[in-house]
Amino acid sequence: MRAIVVAGGTGGHIYPAVAIIHKIKELEKDSEILYIGTKDRMEKDIIPKLGIPYVGIDMKGLNRKNIFGNFKVYQQFRKAVKEAKKQIQEFKPDIVIGAGGYITAPVLYAAHKKKIPVLIHEQNSIPGVSNRFIGSFANKICVSLPSGLQQFPKSKVVYTGNPRSEEIIDSKKKEKKELGFDPNKKLVVIVMGSLGSTTMTEKMKEIIPEFQNKNYQVLMITGNQYYDSYQDIPLPENVKILPFLEDFICLLKDTDLIISRAGASTIAEITAIGLPAILVPSPYVTNNHQYKNAKELEENGACVIVEEKDFNKESIISEIDFLFDHKEVYDKMKESSKSLGVDDSATRIVEEAKRIIR
Repeated sequence: MRAIVVAGGTGGHIYPAVAIIHKIKELEKDSEILYIGTKDRMEKDIIPKLGIPYVGIDMKGLNRKNIFGNFKVYQQFRKAVKEAKKQIQEFKPDIVIGAGGYITAPVLYAAHKKKIPVLIHEQNSIPGVSNRFIGSFANKICVSLPSGLQQFPKSKVVYTGNPRSEEIIDSKKKEKKELGFDPNKKLVVIVMGSLGSTTMTEKMKEIIPEFQNKNYQVLMITGNQYYDSYQDIPLPENVKILPFLEDFICLLKDTDLIISRAGASTIAEITAIGLPAILVPSPYVTNNHQYKNAKELEENGACVIVEEKDFNKESIISEIDFLFDHKEVYDKMKESSKSLGVDDSATRIVEEAKRIIR
């Protein structure tokens, strides 16, 4: 299989794309992959380090606050389509796979115009602008959540789950003691998205001292740009802070509770292994899709939602204490989370791609 994979902007798009690439290489030993992303977002650094051939194309997202500013975006879109056609002509893919982010729009549109089959993966319960546009001409649309089936034409859409689920299941467990934690005490991991969060950083700086003398341990992953903000905070002995953790999903297998945003990749990871969660949906994303993602889990008893406006030391400490003090509630959440997981998502997506090519 020769495949162009395109995704960009955040880890929520990039890491599912990487999971699909790994599965293609596993199932199709002679496959050739080209990754297309932007020239200025995090994928430009992540993908080349993985040894995956990479091409960056200039593209910006729509300006929702100033529609007149979108004339420049439209001009850039046309240039990006032209560049994408050039890359497609040179690489000659059997299929082009999009995993989200505004860079997908020009590349997949170019593929459509070149009559190359197109497959997209939608991570969220509510599709973004790019995938709504691409959905009109895509050959197949794979969705992460059952509610996504209602967002696209029935003849095209299929429920596959999120490929990060299979990635975490296949990963090697990283034990908490490898980070210096007591293996006999519960571990709470707190992470607010792959990029971190300004608002949540300020809130967490107030909360961290409250973990003093708790009978559980806490790992806070800040995001690289926020790590220095915590250097003046006196840390309780049971708390550790890291800017980033390369094998983060491996540690989740030895984690007892996660406090996180409600991005699609996070939801795929926690449901794959049945990890109880307190989800804090980002209120800054398009269509409030993180809240809708989390709500689908909460309605099935698989998480607790604490909205950002309500996130403070009283609310979060009480939620953690309640879950750890009520084993029957904790165990039920673990069971409910696991029941929503898909353990072969990447395989399903690659099989769909093979069907399209055939």
